[in-house]
Amino acid sequence: MPKLHGGPPRDGIPSIDRPKFVSVARAKFLTDDDLIVSFTHAGETRAYPLRILVWHEIVNDRIGNLAINVSYCPLCGSAMVFDRTIDGRVLEFGVSGLLYQSDVLMYDRQTESLWSQLAMTAVSGPQVGRPLRLLPAQHMTWRAWKTEYPDGRVLSTETGHDRDYRRQPYEAYERTSRLMFPVKSNRQDLPAKAWVAGVVIDGVARAYPNDRLPDGVSIEDTVGVTPVRVRFDRASRRISIVDADGAPVPFTPAYWFAWQAFYPNTTVWADGPR
Repeated sequence: MPKLHGGPPRDGIPSIDRPKFVSVARAKFLTDDDLIVSFTHAGETRAYPLRILVWHEIVNDRIGNLAINVSYCPLCGSAMVFDRTIDGRVLEFGVSGLLYQSDVLMYDRQTESLWSQLAMTAVSGPQVGRPLRLLPAQHMTWRAWKTEYPDGRVLSTETGHDRDYRRQPYEAYERTSRLMFPVKSNRQDLPAKAWVAGVVIDGVARAYPNDRLPDGVSIEDTVGVTPVRVRFDRASRRISIVDADGAPVPFTPAYWFAWQAFYPNTTVWADGPR
């Protein structure tokens, strides 16, 4: 399927390249039910509200010695954190204005290669075929985040761009089952916009539908040959996935249509594979 223009030109959706952060007490622009991408490194936890990410889609950030790309595609619902260091070189990412299978195509400003967010790899340019390393992030409501991380730092609305961060530009899209752009695979296992947590371990993809996971109860599962433990707290919308040693397993929250488009052979958890 060809790459499609998503509407805005390159950098028409501006990435945040010099992010500022505020304390929990100063994050008055957030409501308790707002969703947060949370990332912890070197003893510091930062919150990246979707209320801000929806207007920018990419934050180029650095925590300690780790350069990260916090990316969000509102069309796919996919929020992901990547390592920005590729082959020893730190790349800075921007929004290309192009889509592939309804998902944002990022570009890096050093080589101008295009990178697919959900495929987690470069799809054209000098970096083609290079994978992105997905990092373990948490996803939850603002109410849950500020309770768990009262000393954490929150991405500020002082982004250097004039945007109305009180408004949700995709509110109507989120309420309908319709898609804005086509995808090449349309499996009917779940409604197109059912929320799933998608994991890929050693090339094996698995989807955990939010609506099928028990509330507050850990389930034991296996992805390929890897045992995992999955827990969903419905009130906070928080899913955690860990391996047999308790180490976090990176996963992607996304709409079902997007996950199955990129991983057409994915299995779906329902007290067992489907």
